[in-house]
Order: sequence, then C-alpha cells, then structure tokens
Amino acid sequence: MEKIKVIQIGCGKMSKYIMRYIYEKNSLIVGAVDINEELIGQDIGSIMGIENKGVTISPLDKLSILISNTKPDIAIITTMSTLNDIEEVTRTCLKSGVNVITTCEEAFYGFNSNPSLAREFDILAKANDCTFTGCGYQDVFWGNMIASICGSTHKITKIKGCSSYNVEDYGIALAKAHGAGYTVKEFDNTIASINKLSKTDQKKLMDNRQFFPSYMWNVIGWLADKLGLTIKDISQECIPVMCDKTITSETLGLTLEEGSIRGMNAVVKATSEEGILFEVECIGKIYTEYEKDLNEWTVYGEPTTTVSNAMPATVELTCADIVNRLTDVIEAPAGYIPTSQLPMAKYLK
Repeated sequence: MEKIKVIQIGCGKMSKYIMRYIYEKNSLIVGAVDINEELIGQDIGSIMGIENKGVTISPLDKLSILISNTKPDIAIITTMSTLNDIEEVTRTCLKSGVNVITTCEEAFYGFNSNPSLAREFDILAKANDCTFTGCGYQDVFWGNMIASICGSTHKITKIKGCSSYNVEDYGIALAKAHGAGYTVKEFDNTIASINKLSKTDQKKLMDNRQFFPSYMWNVIGWLADKLGLTIKDISQECIPVMCDKTITSETLGLTLEEGSIRGMNAVVKATSEEGILFEVECIGKIYTEYEKDLNEWTVYGEPTTTVSNAMPATVELTCADIVNRLTDVIEAPAGYIPTSQLPMAKYLK
C-alpha cells in the first residue's frame, strides 16, 4: 500500500502531535506551511521534537507551488475555527484537487451556520473530484459516541451535553475566539453580541457569512444529520468566565488579573421537529492548576443513559482522529462530506 502524502497547513501546537502520528501510521508529510516567521524555514522535525525529516516549513503564499511540486493526497488544516478563517487555503487545495481535512470547529457541520460558503466548498470539491471535511475530538466524543447511545435508546426526549477544555492547549486563535484576555466591554461588543440578536438578524448574519457559532451549534447540526432529525429552532448564549485570581497565560503572553475574562461558556439549545430537545454547552477557558478537561452527556428517555469522560486528552484525541480519518476522507465521495455521513472512525494499525 502506498503511503498517504500529506501537506500540513498550520504548524502550531496541534501539528506537533498530528505530524508525528502521520509518520507513526506509515504515511508521509511532503510539505508544510505557516504564517509564523519564527517557524518558516525550520524543519518539521523541530516542531515534533525529533530528528529532521527533510521537510522545511514554507510561507503560506507558497502553498500553490508546494501542491504543484509535491502532489499531495490530502491537506490537513490546523489553523483557525471558522469557515471564513480557512476559506482561502481551502479554496487553494480544492481547486488543485487536493482532499482537505481540518480541525476547524465550524467545518464539523458548517451547513447550519455558514450555508453559502459550505455550499461553495461542496461545489468546488465536486468539480475537482476531492473531499472536504472537518473532524477531531468532537467526531467521537460529541458525535459518534452520542449517536451510538441513541442507537440503543427506545425513546429519546432530550440530549444534554457539557464539555470543558483548556484553551491554552490549542493556541492563540482559539483562546481569542473564547474571549480569553478580553475586557468585559470587548466581550459584550463582539462574542456576546449574538445573545441579543433576533432569529431574523441571526439568519441575516448567516446569509452574509458573518455569524460566529459556538462549537456546539455545529455539533447539534451534525447530530441532527446523523440521527435523521430536522432542527426547527436553535439559539445560543455566550457567557464570560471570569478569573477569581491572577492567572498567567503562556499562549496569550499575558497575566490576567482577578476579574479578567479567561474564556467563555457557550450554551446552545435546540428543538427538533421530531420533538427531541438539545441542551449542550462547551466551556473553553484558561485553566487554573486544579482544573481538568471533562466531557459528560445524557440521553434522556427510555432508558436514560449518562456517559462521562473524566480528564479526556482532548488535544491528542483530536489529532489521532484526524490521522485515523485520512483514508476515510480520501475514499469518500467528492464534496463537502461531514463525518456524520462517513463510517465511524476506526483505529489504524
């Protein structure tokens, strides 16, 4: 079997694991790009903390040339959180017929938050016989694990979930997306402004590609797709998480004083036409020394079932899911294909 040839787009904290996992699964990195001047020119081995691999990190504006020279099977994008953020690099890859898999959280199911751009990605991927998808930790722990519980439930009335993670582990883009380091006024004027919008105004933002969904917004879309449900109403509220003591953020390069914002709790509620309620929240914040990741979901009905993952290694689980999904994406139909329409992730030897 030929090795899968990968281009890594974004060489920050996540790529440290992803690139190592790629080599350990007998695949090959043929190129890497980043916008960070401190990383450009380094061998990818220095990011992984191992020997040099003979692959130098190139500036992002060299991506098209790199694709042309290396002819990768797939690109992994580990940069930012919204479809708008990754639009240009995604277009570059899809126009060249290169499959794309990304940790971009909105890409998990972008059809319910940025429908016009999601459709454009779908059309572009189909025109060039390649596939675009988003996955990671949520693919298993917010998606397929919950769907499996639903599969052994006779009647479902409500699905409730809560997940907490340390934004320090993921890099500056994700930390800022959660309002870490913001003043209360900055948080209210940007992230929390969505709390005050009517459904009509939210739809206008979506139509204009200006809506910023919390991660669970797209998870509800994914679950509805997987379970064959139709969402008729959905809303979200973003609540700041405050420091109750001084915390230093290595990612932000800041010391946050008591009363500063260290992240947010995003609560998403939805109702399906079939009568099933959703209430899910994700809490992303800079942790104190005593806080740990948590993931807990309950499917209410007959019977009611709760599953809880204490201290999941969300970064490593995200990266392993991405690498284990490479073959699934390459073999998938052309288009924007969410993992809700793919087989469950499987372990690769």
